[in-house]
Amino acid sequence: MTRVKRGSVARKYRKNILDSASGFRGAHSRLFRTAKQRREKALACAHVDRNNCKRAFRRLWIARINAAARRDGITHSSAIHSLYENRVSLNRKTLAQVAILDAYCFSMLVQQVSNKKI
Repeated sequence: MTRVKRGSVARKYRKNILDSASGFRGAHSRLFRTAKQRREKALACAHVDRNNCKRAFRRLWIARINAAARRDGITHSSAIHSLYENRVSLNRKTLAQVAILDAYCFSMLVQQVSNKKI
């Protein structure tokens, strides 16, 4: 069997890892072994934080809707429930935007939906 010289392939692999680890502090951006470990950790944390970002934004939207709904005398959960019962299909992101940008429209929407139920 012939000998395979992996010099260029290995160099390219190491260079790719070190390039993706650039910006890390200290030896984590210079030494291959530690850079490889830090890169794996960074990719794992990035995967987790993509979901945490979604979670944080949903919490923000709920807080904004709750604050706007309480001005009209109801809570977030009852507002969402009455919107769902009356088949108003607006998601929390849109409702939060409406609550911030047009408070009058949001209060009219909530009042109209809650009055239909009664």
